[in-house]
Parts: sequence; structure tokens; C-alpha cells
Amino acid sequence: MKLENTPRERISAIVSGQKEFFRSGATLDKAFRREMLRRLRDALKRWEKPLCEALWEDLHKSYEEAFLTELSIVLGEIDNHLRHLGRWMRPQCRPTPLKMFPSRSRTVSEPLGNALIIAPWNYPVQLLLNPLVGAISAGCTAVLKPSPYVPNVSLALERMIAETFDERYICTVQGNRQVNTDLLSERYDIIFFTGSPSLGRTVMRAAAENLTPVVLELGGKSPCIVDRDADIEVAARRIAWGKTLNAGQTCIAPDYLLLHSSIAKRFAEAFDRAVERLHGNDPQLSRHYVRMVNDRAFERVKGYLNEGVVLSGGRTDAAERYIEPTLLGSVKTDAAVMQEEIFGPVFPVITFETTDEAVGFINNREKPLALYYFGSRKNGMQVIRRTSSGGACINDTIMHIANENVPFGGVGNSGMGHYHGRDSFDAFSHRRPVIVTPTCIDLPFRYMPYKLFGLVKKIL
Repeated sequence: MKLENTPRERISAIVSGQKEFFRSGATLDKAFRREMLRRLRDALKRWEKPLCEALWEDLHKSYEEAFLTELSIVLGEIDNHLRHLGRWMRPQCRPTPLKMFPSRSRTVSEPLGNALIIAPWNYPVQLLLNPLVGAISAGCTAVLKPSPYVPNVSLALERMIAETFDERYICTVQGNRQVNTDLLSERYDIIFFTGSPSLGRTVMRAAAENLTPVVLELGGKSPCIVDRDADIEVAARRIAWGKTLNAGQTCIAPDYLLLHSSIAKRFAEAFDRAVERLHGNDPQLSRHYVRMVNDRAFERVKGYLNEGVVLSGGRTDAAERYIEPTLLGSVKTDAAVMQEEIFGPVFPVITFETTDEAVGFINNREKPLALYYFGSRKNGMQVIRRTSSGGACINDTIMHIANENVPFGGVGNSGMGHYHGRDSFDAFSHRRPVIVTPTCIDLPFRYMPYKLFGLVKKIL
């Protein structure tokens, strides 16, 4: 299946219509926002089967994995917003200094306006609709751009959105990078982009033309440290799960392993056992093992196998775009597999002798989207204190994305801005300060010619 590009004239008409709809004030009321959130929740439930079938068609993603990593996360986000929206929308009082007497201060959250949300292909439902929840909650309109690399999912999403919302409020645009260029030539009040750092720079350059705020959820090489005192079996199981989830095509997948030299062999053996427990003797036959999204991705990730010694795994099947979970040893730190985000089930292994060495290795590279440490909590907190990453887990992988009560986002090369829960509401809102001053009292001190200036100076 190949999606048709949305014409530029159609894009301009959609954006213009949404701006007019937003200016009408229709999105401002709490009742409207809550109703739209409920509509999205009901639509997801109605479209659960078509969306899961499309995810299988495009990515070989099982129903269980599709529901757990895509639909359930969005449904949980919607419920969280419905539960707390009233409190988030409520004006908040702020302290007012004596020098401003008799004024009172507060902040109100107002929607930024027209949003553009561009999503990638690896979690095409979650990464398009989760930001949309924040846009609806904040009172914005939204233009949605799913990925052309998962055409069945993108078409299902387009139909679901068209069936659920007025296009003047929320509308889907389809197509390739030319369509991205056409989209970015329009003016929005916020752009929310999830994808690679290189495309993130393109989005940021376009946004800079109109000083449009951006949220960039990017990627990077997320390190996974296994220290000498780690529980090897538990670490191997949780790391194997995190690396083989979606066949490693996850922005927060552990990208490379930093193993203490004393446990490197034991870990490799435990990792192989963990993969077998997760996917059977032959992962290619597993219903839960995802494929590379396209031939280009397959060839790129397969090419990494030539940049080290295959310690385990290594089998591939081009016809199915299948790559077996692979541990790769004897890797040079300047090799492509250690410079580029892998986004696949190939796992380079680097050994270290001291935790300081591992920390130094991480700090000499771009800040990652996630960092994982296996070992004692005390040492893990020390590693986190001495490094920087978008998020982190101690003795686990991936799971920080599952808690809607903590922010998710990158830092430095891995992105800017946060979302999930209240952070999603805030991402699409402007926190506006409002000073209310009564007219019954009008102190003369601030007016020229500044009488009693000595007293005013002391108060200030």
C-alpha cells in the first residue's frame, strides 16, 4: 500500500480552517475538552481491532504487544486527563509582594492555539495520539501527520480521526517528506515532533522562521550499564525484553551494553537464556517478535553485524526483514554501530573495569534519551547524578515511559520539552500571569514625581 500525498493547497485550507475554528473560542470550555477526550477514547475502543490488524500488517506486531505498548498507553493518558483536567485548568493564585499592594496575582493556562503533531513509524498509534491528548486537553486544534512507512496504520488512523472529529478541529495529513516540507511552510502556534535528531533540526529551523515553540522528542544511543554487583539473571531478562520489544525499534531501547569485565561472560549466557524464554528457540517463529519496518532499515541494521564479532544470534532473513537478537563483541568505539542510533536488535558490548570508566564513556557522547543502570541503588544514583539523560531507570529498562505521572522527554541532542500527564497539558498551554488591581485604593508612590522616594526605596 502507498499513501497519496496531501496536496499543498489542501494543507493550507486545513490550517486556515483550524485557525478560524480556534479563534471562535469553541475549544476553550472545559465541557468541550472533556467531550472531545471521551470521543477519542470511544474511537480507540471502536478501532482497536482495525488498528491492531494494521500494526500486524506493517510491523508484525502481535495484538498483545500492540495493545500494551500502543493503545493502552493512550487510553491511560486520556483517563488521566479526564480525571484531572478541571484542576489543571483552574487559575492558580501566586504570592504578591508588598510593593504591589493592593494587587493580587494569579496564573491562568491558555491554549497555545493551532498545533502540528508529526509522529514516527515505530509506535505509530501511541506517538501520534498521546500528544493529541495533550492538545485536546489544553484546548488546541491539531493537524496530525503520521508516518508513510506504516501505511496501513496511517490510513486506519486517518479514517478514525475523520469519523470522530470535525476537520476544522482535528485533521490528518498524509505523505512523504515533501508533505512535511509543505506542512512546515505553514505557521502554527506549536509544533510537536517525534523522530530522529537530524529531522528534529529541520523542524526547528522551520519553526525558527516564525518563532514557533517546539517540543522535540528525539532519540540517541541510550546506554545500559551492568555493574559487577547486578543480579545477572534479572538484569538479562529485563534488558532482553527492553531490547527485543518492537525488535529494538524503540527510541528508549537500550542501545549498547556497558558490562563490567568480571560478569561479561555470565551476562552473555544469561541474555541468551532470557531471549529464549521470551521468544522461544527460534525468534523468527515467535508471534511476538517484530520485523524491521522496511528493506532500507533491514539492510542498515544488518550491516552493523559486520562491525564486530557475533557472540550470539546473528541470523537474518531479508524476505521477512527478520534480524535475530544479536550480541556483538570486539566493537571499535568509532564504528558506525557505536556512532548511530541502532534502532534494531543488534547489541554492541563494551566492557569496563570501573564505574568511573563507564561514566566517562557516556559523558564523552551526546546526551541520550534514556540511561539504564543495573547494580545497587546507591551506585545507580551516583551514576545518574554524574551523567545526563532524558530519563533513567535503575534495575529496569523502558518502564519510565509507562508512568503518566512523571515527565517524558529528552535533553540536549535527544530532545527538548516534556509530555505525559500534566506535562502534556502544559506543553500545549501558555501559563499566563494576570495581575488584578482594585480601583478603590490608588497609592501615589509609583507616580511621578515620585514623592516619598526614600520610603519607597526601602520597601523595594
